[in-house]
This record gives sequence, C-alpha cells and structure tokens, in this order.
Amino acid sequence: MMRNFLNLEIWKRSHLFALKVYSITKSFPREEVFGLSSQMRRSSSSIPTNIAEGCGRNTNPQFSHFLHISSGSCSEIQYQLILSKDLNYISEEVFEELHSEIIEIRKMIYHYTSKL
Repeated sequence: MMRNFLNLEIWKRSHLFALKVYSITKSFPREEVFGLSSQMRRSSSSIPTNIAEGCGRNTNPQFSHFLHISSGSCSEIQYQLILSKDLNYISEEVFEELHSEIIEIRKMIYHYTSKL
C-alpha cells in the first residue's frame, strides 16, 4: 500500500510544529547551540521525519512502528519544552502554545495508529 505523507494531517501538523521549534530556538542563548536547541530541533523534526519514513514502508505494522517512534519524540520534545520554560528560555505563553500543540499531535498519532 502506497501512502503519501504530504496528505496526512499528522504530518502537516508535526511539520508546522517543527518549524515553530526551529524559530523559537533561534533566540536561545549561544551556549545552547549544540545543547538544548539542537536537541529540540532534532526531537521536533524527528516526528514528521518518522511519519514520512513510515509512509514509505509497505505494511501497516511497519508504518505503526515509525508512528510509535514519532510518539516517543513527542514525549522527548514535551520534556524539552518544560526545561526551556524552567530555564526561562521561552515564556509561559510560548510554552503553553507549543505544549498543547505537541499533546494534540501525540493524540493524533495515537488515534491514527489505532486505526491501522
């Protein structure tokens, strides 16, 4: 079965989320370039990346495996957002927006996985 990740709402939402993370981490302290900002960029981009890779697999179980990896990356970025807020790298408002968005993306991944 051939899937096009570009048509999936979970990919679109996670891609936009990754773009937001890239944008906000530009303002992080210089010493975080190879630390937290790099980790957050990898975690956030891993979500749509694994969805795209899963779409390239031929079976539902294989696709499901990559969706589970994406879900794990959601948890990873969720913690990194908490850390960023607690270090005062992001405001409470930015945290709330991104935190609610990643929770919604994770729910979407879960529901999509359960339908496979």
